Amino acid sequence: MNDQIQETKNFLQELSERLYIYISSVSPPGLDWIFHIIVKLFLLCAIFLVIDFVFKFVINYIFRFFHNENKYPVIRSIYQSKITNSLAHFAALAIVGTMHSSIFPITALPKTTIFIIRCVNLGLVLILAGMLYRSLTAFRNYFVIKQDFYKIMALNAISETVKILGIFIFSLVGICVIFGIKGTTIVGSLGAITAVLVLVFRDTILGFVTGIHVATSKSLKVGDWVSIPKYSIEGNIADISLLTTKINNFDKTISTIPTYDLLTTEIKNLQVMSESNTRRIKKSIYFNINSFKFLTEEEIERLKEINLISDYLQGKSDELKKEKENIEHSDKIINGRQLTNIGVFRYYAQKYIENDPDIDQEGAMMVRQLDITPQGLPLEIYCFTNDSRWAHFEQIQADIFDHLLVASKEFDLQVMQVSVKV
Repeated sequence: MNDQIQETKNFLQELSERLYIYISSVSPPGLDWIFHIIVKLFLLCAIFLVIDFVFKFVINYIFRFFHNENKYPVIRSIYQSKITNSLAHFAALAIVGTMHSSIFPITALPKTTIFIIRCVNLGLVLILAGMLYRSLTAFRNYFVIKQDFYKIMALNAISETVKILGIFIFSLVGICVIFGIKGTTIVGSLGAITAVLVLVFRDTILGFVTGIHVATSKSLKVGDWVSIPKYSIEGNIADISLLTTKINNFDKTISTIPTYDLLTTEIKNLQVMSESNTRRIKKSIYFNINSFKFLTEEEIERLKEINLISDYLQGKSDELKKEKENIEHSDKIINGRQLTNIGVFRYYAQKYIENDPDIDQEGAMMVRQLDITPQGLPLEIYCFTNDSRWAHFEQIQADIFDHLLVASKEFDLQVMQVSVKV
């Protein structure tokens, strides 16, 4: 066996010497090294392609037996990311690099030998860089199979950072390989430009930290319905990358914000409402305080004809009459507790939303007074619809306020509005 290998090496060396003599004889004077490089590269590339094809065929054939991604998620992730092709490239180029000295005599035109060796080493560096990026893709494919979207988001932040740093590092290594520079020379000078690198990659660093935070806190993910008051944005998250986050707005536009804003800006995640098929109504009607008054017995009798509050008014009337029996000057309406038009209307609005079939009866429901403003007293309606679809939600909300705005006239309430003089 050893004799056969030695005979093969002797044959290759004899063939390469004859090839060297032939190329030197047909090349123009002074340009023979160029022709030697061209011929060497051509032969080595041909050998590389043959070996690479064989390796890829064997590796891919083996991986095809593990086609079930649910049973073999790791192997399928590796195969889908084409790491196997990078392995085949690396092995083939490494073999070609070791075969170079056996095929071509090193003593003949040593400069071409150095050039070829550097080309092989540069190719190995590029293949390693591609293998690193494909490894990140393999991790992503694995989490896609597992449907773990929060880890996908964290991996996106990590992979983008690794890619940027990888480009920087592999560029330095490539320069060292091409020009034969020692790596310690370049690494030693990095301390002087550290501050510049931090300034240049500021957004990258912030985006990386934000991606890790969002993924670990599980507060946001791609597909979530969010609202960002700072930018007046409301829509679904389409993509979270290292530097930017894309949001598909409901008006069919796309907004892009810096990813680090997810950490520093108020963001409302409305996805829970969408998943529960409910959506909040939180809206106020402003009433003129000058229209507020105590209700007389005649007005109470008139309002008893409203079905939603008839029992309430009857019970309150009886209760207040008993209280006034023991109060001096009971003929004065201000003495003792009294019913007011704004208070009765507030109760009516409460009963109205409680009886609305489009309102979620298990959610919070209230009609409350807010702080008085120069525009009047806000009466806020707070409840949840049982349909989160935007168009239906707006229809339900409009129906409620259409009714309450008109019904307020029955209670002699005046809704505040700006008067315009013509």
